Amino acid sequence: MGDRGGTGSSRRRRTGSRPASQSGGGPAAAEEKVRDVGAGGDAPAPAWDKDKDEDADVGSHSWDLRCHRIQDSLFSSDSGFSNYRGILNWCVVMLVLSNARLFLENIIKYGILVDPIQVVSLFLKDPYSWPALCLLIVANVFAVAAFQVEKRLAVGALTEQAGLLLHVLNLVIVLCFPAAVAFLLESITPVGSVLALMVYTMLFLKLFSYRDVNLWCRQLRARAKAKAKAASAGEKANGGVATRTGPISYPDNLTYRDLYYFLFAPTLCYELNFPRSPRIRKRFLLRRLLEMLFFTQLLVGLIQQWMVPTIQNSMKPFKDMDYSRIIERLLKLAVPNHLIWLIFFYWFFHSCLNTVAELMQFGDREFYRDWWNAESVTYFWQNWNIPVHRWCVRHFYKPMMRRGSSKWLAQVGVFLASAFFHEYLVSIPLRMFRLWAFTGMIAQLPLAWIVSRFFRGNYGNAAVWVTLIIGQPVAVLMYVHDYYVLHHEAPTAGP
Repeated sequence: MGDRGGTGSSRRRRTGSRPASQSGGGPAAAEEKVRDVGAGGDAPAPAWDKDKDEDADVGSHSWDLRCHRIQDSLFSSDSGFSNYRGILNWCVVMLVLSNARLFLENIIKYGILVDPIQVVSLFLKDPYSWPALCLLIVANVFAVAAFQVEKRLAVGALTEQAGLLLHVLNLVIVLCFPAAVAFLLESITPVGSVLALMVYTMLFLKLFSYRDVNLWCRQLRARAKAKAKAASAGEKANGGVATRTGPISYPDNLTYRDLYYFLFAPTLCYELNFPRSPRIRKRFLLRRLLEMLFFTQLLVGLIQQWMVPTIQNSMKPFKDMDYSRIIERLLKLAVPNHLIWLIFFYWFFHSCLNTVAELMQFGDREFYRDWWNAESVTYFWQNWNIPVHRWCVRHFYKPMMRRGSSKWLAQVGVFLASAFFHEYLVSIPLRMFRLWAFTGMIAQLPLAWIVSRFFRGNYGNAAVWVTLIIGQPVAVLMYVHDYYVLHHEAPTAGP
């Protein structure tokens, strides 16, 4: 102990000759003391030994006792501190506890409302009539029609103008035919109509992309023939991502196998050669299937047990135009609606799309990006639904830019198209046109400007979350109220 103490004393005397500005203050000197104490080869002295040494030096080296330095509080943005994991865990615990209280309150008030048999009635009115399924089977007619047009365009049996006319006619029918059936056929349910119209909307976007890409391939082949006077140059210019069976070039891609692979693949943008995964991972696939099953049951239970009673209790305040009660019901609906939306996002974009991709060995699994970190409304819409975003950029936004449109006009065009399809998927199944979904999508344009102009960083992210949590329940209540008035109050008001 004596040797170790002597060594530490000599080291401290040498350190004391340094200027205070170079020593780094009290903490640095304390760290050097710890190193000096351990210099003799033994373990570092306990904290109480160090405290005795510091107390012995109070008279001669008082500056060694400084314990303060210029530093920011951890919650200040200038501190550089970013580890808030404990606060995040606290938020999760509080969220679980608060929702558990609401869930118990709901059970006590309404009892068990979950009824699997009632779910079946949402899809079928008559067990011997399956109109939505029949619509899905008929969808093959339009896919085959687009394929046959492309086959004839590839061999020159049709002119480009005639092919364009046939494609436009086919795409218009793809949108109008299921809408007419859903609107006029009484035996189809609103939920069945939504599912059928969603499939036809995806078919419309896929066939639009199918036509565009094959057109681009013909244009590349024509330019290559004009330059090199050889068809092989056009095939090489087309190229593609290499697969296990080798790249496919136009027009060898025009097969039923290629068409239906694209129709079932979890993408809206057609390519001649999709990136492929080497094998099907059975464990990964099993996890996704179990997730799909679990979250399907959870979604159905939450909607029946939590959301439906809240919506039913909101009709009277709307009828009486009691604005305070309307706001209270809106805020009460916001929590279950947002939770269901988040579960649906994970169920569809992660579990379902990954399941389909794994079965088809589809290699590109970027179905979403970090939209939860969005600091602007525009960033959210660009990253929460990657398949739709890629289609909009590739087949709508960039073509408008190439035709001379401004960036702002192209963005407005994308939002108008999105607003149309949102209204298409809601108003037709409900058999009423109120344009709430259309208005909500168009309102994203001024909202995006306001958030980007007045909110930045974490405040912008909070503003995006507020719009998601509050905006959706407003649209839900508007449609439910109008549907209730149209189908329940109107018949009783006649007599």
